Amino acid sequence: MRKQRQRIYVDTSVIGGCLDEEFADASQKLIAMIKRGEAILLISALLAEELEDAPPSVRATLDDLPRQSLELVNESAESRFLRDAYLTAAVVGRSHADDAHHVALATVARADLIVSWNFKHIVHFDKIRGFNAVNLREGYPTIAIYSPLEVV
Repeated sequence: MRKQRQRIYVDTSVIGGCLDEEFADASQKLIAMIKRGEAILLISALLAEELEDAPPSVRATLDDLPRQSLELVNESAESRFLRDAYLTAAVVGRSHADDAHHVALATVARADLIVSWNFKHIVHFDKIRGFNAVNLREGYPTIAIYSPLEVV
């Protein structure tokens, strides 16, 4: 029986982390997993938008990935509703709506996990509990949230 590949949603910190001395090793290992076809990388228009102002070398990280290992996740009324539910529950503040939207996009897409270096607003014990409490209340499954170090 063939093992099903995990569907991993990443935010901008992981892509940018590939060229950051502190985060490069684990970020690059995660990207290498994707290149080898061991997982599917879920990318969103929000990620692409956030990368628009990044240096070309950061944007090139996604360009080097095989298309069959990528899945586009689209923003929708459903993802905006869930983002707003996180904000209303004060999981994160309104000034961090994009962080909440990353989690909502991954949740609505039924990602297996979210990978991020954002320890303040995403990969944080209290935030993970908050996101998942809202998910359950709104009829969504819980979602695993990890740093690249915990995945590679």
